[in-house]
Amino acid sequence: MNIKEVENAILQGKWFMSQHARIKAGKRQIGDADVIMAILNGEIIEDYGDDPRGCSCLVLGYTGENRPIHIVCSLIDEEYLIIITVYEPQLPIWKNERTRKEGNNND
Repeated sequence: MNIKEVENAILQGKWFMSQHARIKAGKRQIGDADVIMAILNGEIIEDYGDDPRGCSCLVLGYTGENRPIHIVCSLIDEEYLIIITVYEPQLPIWKNERTRKEGNNND
């Protein structure tokens, strides 16, 4: 999966948020526009090709207020993007928006 495939799904309107992502985004005050903007200016910082749920990745992007957010997403049938979860990277797991603290690997 690459960022262009993720962006194309967004631009074509072929995306949706899982119920989990919808709940988490709401609690974290991250709107759909924030997610779209973050993906369109984002980059893949982790690839989860061996994820038992299917190939997925972690996108780092920024909202209009320059707020860093992480979006875990997966392409279904190489066409539809599902947003699995959305969150703001912070301690204790993240040193900064790009770097996990030691011992906090993707489990």
